[in-house]
Amino acid sequence: MPEPQPRHADHTDADEDAGRQRLASTLRHGSRAQVVVAVLLAVLGFATVVQVRDTEQDNTYAGLREQDLIEILNALTGTAERARRERDRLEQARDELRSENTSREAALAQTQERARTLNILAGLVPVTGPGIRITIQEGPGPVSVGSLLDIVQEMRTADAEAIEFNDEVRVVAESSFESGVGGLELDGTLLEPPYVIEVIGDPHSLSGGLTFASGPIETLEQYDGATVTVEELEAVDIESVRESVRPVQAEPDLDQ
Repeated sequence: MPEPQPRHADHTDADEDAGRQRLASTLRHGSRAQVVVAVLLAVLGFATVVQVRDTEQDNTYAGLREQDLIEILNALTGTAERARRERDRLEQARDELRSENTSREAALAQTQERARTLNILAGLVPVTGPGIRITIQEGPGPVSVGSLLDIVQEMRTADAEAIEFNDEVRVVAESSFESGVGGLELDGTLLEPPYVIEVIGDPHSLSGGLTFASGPIETLEQYDGATVTVEELEAVDIESVRESVRPVQAEPDLDQ
């Protein structure tokens, strides 16, 4: 007669099936708190798996000998030192380029400013600025060349930056006056009275260079019989320019 089989296994399987069914039913129909707990348990399980994997990766060097670890450390130290030296070299090169660019820009700005000043003094460009206007009306006799030269010289002494006669001729370093028929010749151009001289510079200094005792104005009025008026202006426009002349004989002295 066959022995009866134990039935506890059937009960176990049945219990497991019932448990899974209850879990599934809970997930489908469970309360909000039960669903939250289930999700938290799932997240906790995932985090545990990730931590185990990271721990296994961190233990990569765990099986190495001490000498091997020292060699790895030395290699890493050498790499860091080379990287530091390369960084220092690049920073030094950057600073040198910045300094060189700054010096080049300063030299260029200085050269441009000097060229601008020389162009003004040589009468090559129109200019504007504060200054004075001198108007000379002839009397019974003509105005002498010497009187006009005195005015030009005093204006230069008072730091005049530009001088123009009758809106026609720009006075420069090599300018010259000569007597002419019906007036005076300035650099070959006949100027007729009244003579209007416009000067750019500090108005007060320029006026002072004309009005001192026995100065140009007194000479014109007493000896030439002329009438002279001086106006101090906030803006004087000088439009006449000279043509640039290239030196033929003179050359720069490179030893100076």
